Amino acid sequence: MSQTDVANMANIQKVLIVGGGIAGLSTAIGLRRAGVEAEIVEIKKEWTVYHVGIIVFANFIRAMVTLGIADKCVAAGFPYHDLRFYDMQGNFLSSVGGAKLAGPNYPASLGLTRPALHKVLSETAMELGTRIRLGLTASDLEESAGRISVKFTDGTRGEYDFVVGADGIDSKLRGMLFGDGHGPKFTGQGTWRCQIPRPKDLDHALIYDGRSKGKAGVVPLTQETAYLFKVAAEPGNPRFPADRFAECLRERLEGFGGLIGEIRDRDITAASQIVYRPLEALILPTPWYRGRVLLIGDAAHATTPHLGQGAAQAVEDAVVLAELLPKDAPLTELLDAFMRRRYERHKFIVEASVQIGEWEQHPSPDADFIGLTAKSMEVTAEPI
Repeated sequence: MSQTDVANMANIQKVLIVGGGIAGLSTAIGLRRAGVEAEIVEIKKEWTVYHVGIIVFANFIRAMVTLGIADKCVAAGFPYHDLRFYDMQGNFLSSVGGAKLAGPNYPASLGLTRPALHKVLSETAMELGTRIRLGLTASDLEESAGRISVKFTDGTRGEYDFVVGADGIDSKLRGMLFGDGHGPKFTGQGTWRCQIPRPKDLDHALIYDGRSKGKAGVVPLTQETAYLFKVAAEPGNPRFPADRFAECLRERLEGFGGLIGEIRDRDITAASQIVYRPLEALILPTPWYRGRVLLIGDAAHATTPHLGQGAAQAVEDAVVLAELLPKDAPLTELLDAFMRRRYERHKFIVEASVQIGEWEQHPSPDADFIGLTAKSMEVTAEPI
């Protein structure tokens, strides 16, 4: 090993994580289990998350096992096996079954509320000794002699061996490192999500293909609850007043039959908990690091929900990073290894998700929604 390599050894003992979402908390858990000191700063003063559901596919559960949180997450959610596809009127088309990548003791898929996942992640991170500070973020970074000096928005400073940028799709750290030309782009669609009572016979996830009217689906979350999602074209990226959410969602579900139609007519009311978000995507060019600062999660690779992989890919980032950072090797070697293991996987997920959205907005005889979904399951089943 050269003298230069010795001088540039990672020697990571203390890490700052900017952002307390799924990527940041998962990274803290992984690093603490590896014996690395971890600190999180989160810009929100109140550490709350939207009361919506997420789809947890097998690769996500496999990553949860590595982090030691799978049992708690499975207990908090609704395990199921397959994803079933229907036409707009509820006629069965096909199904895609997931593999039990985490082993025979864990399900292939899981429905889970976002607050339940946040509870498991935040409680585990704190139990493992992660320091968490709310209401502030990094405002300036200064690297010298193998350390990073960070100035925070509250005027305080800290010294670290490494900084992880996990501050989401609107990442401030991304702009600080790479400039303002890498922000997310609106894809032309928006997603509507609403928690509903779980239909008593629903033991799987389902998607109705409305072709030019977009997709609608239902995922079980607990024995009592499920969530409905609707992806629709939203030309011009409009904004909607919250008091019209129920009306707007019902309008976008017009023409759907079967279970989706029943839910529209029975369960979507003015009192419903509905969340609307425009769909944006980005894939930051490689590499995602500068010196001793690395971006992960939505800060580097935000995807649309068409393949249900946004949260899964963030947690996989955390697993790989927590495996690599404690190693006794030059830092650039470790970060380049991270990029080799993560970039192409993310690129496929982002591009495939956006492609499905394009097919929904501009129907084509070559569109193969089910085939691309199955291909994504093959790709994400591969080792990370």
